[in-house]
Amino acid sequence: MENVIQIFSKIDSFIWGPPLLVLLVGTGIYLTLKLGILQIFKLPLALKYLFKKDEDNNGDGDVSSFAALCTALAATIGTGNIVGVATAIKAGGPGALFWMWIAAFFGMATKYAEGLLAVKYREVDENGQMSGGPMYYIEKGLGNKFLAKLFAVFGIGVAFFGIGTFPQVNAITSALNATFNIPIVVSAMAITLLVALVTLKGIKSISRVCEFIVPFMAVLYILGSIMIIVYNIKVIPQTIYLIIKSAFTPVAAAGGFLGATVMKSIQSGIARGVFSNESGLGSAPIAAAAARTKSCVRQGLVSMTGTFFDTIIICSMTGVTLVLTEAYKSEYVGAQMTAFAFQKGFPIPKVGEFIITIGLIFFAFTTILGWNYYGERCSEYLFGIKGIKPYRYIYIFLVLVGVFLKLDLIWIIADIVNGLMAIPNLIAIIGLSNVIILETKKYFGVKF
Repeated sequence: MENVIQIFSKIDSFIWGPPLLVLLVGTGIYLTLKLGILQIFKLPLALKYLFKKDEDNNGDGDVSSFAALCTALAATIGTGNIVGVATAIKAGGPGALFWMWIAAFFGMATKYAEGLLAVKYREVDENGQMSGGPMYYIEKGLGNKFLAKLFAVFGIGVAFFGIGTFPQVNAITSALNATFNIPIVVSAMAITLLVALVTLKGIKSISRVCEFIVPFMAVLYILGSIMIIVYNIKVIPQTIYLIIKSAFTPVAAAGGFLGATVMKSIQSGIARGVFSNESGLGSAPIAAAAARTKSCVRQGLVSMTGTFFDTIIICSMTGVTLVLTEAYKSEYVGAQMTAFAFQKGFPIPKVGEFIITIGLIFFAFTTILGWNYYGERCSEYLFGIKGIKPYRYIYIFLVLVGVFLKLDLIWIIADIVNGLMAIPNLIAIIGLSNVIILETKKYFGVKF
């Protein structure tokens, strides 16, 4: 197994090397400049669109814009926010959180572009459902069917072997076993049954569940994190200083922490940031395409808030807690490290552990639901509606067997397929950047 992990680690390092990191962040920087720093100046409007119904919600689509965002957030707010942040800081030091912020800030512009293109180039499938996402704007916008099919193949790969199944079900079963002593096999079977009950009914069933769970769990997790920050308010200034300082200077080994170079900090922060908020990955626009809206720009703005909530708010809460409690120096890794931080930082330790466990379970469960839909749309693109049912059955089976893979290998596989999925999507966004800019100018009636 160690040899297999080493081989996959080398592949992972190659894919997530400087070229892809430059492409991811560079695309966000380019769009940020071309769109007039839209993620700052138009964020209030985006939040208004998110929480206020208007005539645009009467457009074509399967679900409301809010439900589409909740489905996208269901897929993004998951183990990346709890386990992924811990993994990034353990590997890259406190500075990894700073690079997650940088990736998220520019990623908001990328997420806006993805949502815009998803609605502009979407179409109705044979079942009468909306289908959209990178595979459609790559084919219809760029006119490149090969890249479109490549994206769809990688999309199914991420759903099957990356974000969708293994990391999520592993995190849920481990948390239930550690906190409530529930046997892993029992919890795996229960999760599989629940996933089957929801996903076999399609997007409307998935969005209804996500629309209820995601806001509730996000608020609970944020409130719990805020309590820790307030309780430890005296160390917040030095915590922020350490995060920023560590982003530009090597971090020495301390306790169970092995130290980190600046490059490792950058790589860990950006890679885990993308894993968490999925900006540039091409997944969220698949859900955005299902939104009932007449305006592609409006949906782009709503989609942009996903990265804001996921990384700028929720990942920051986890990261600051890990640093201020110095949990990253402990011998713990992954979810156990975050649980240790909440136990240490929360005024009532057992409550902190409970918040992490419950948060992880629900975040991971909704991620499984969201990625089921993403992979399903990719499967429908490649094979037509006849490919939907076989895809769903395979996905449910992989949820069941996902608990038996070693954690290290799970994260490496997830990173590899994520990187492969991002490449054709980023090529499309760059190639269609003029369309994005023109649509934005037309909507706001201003020049950038």
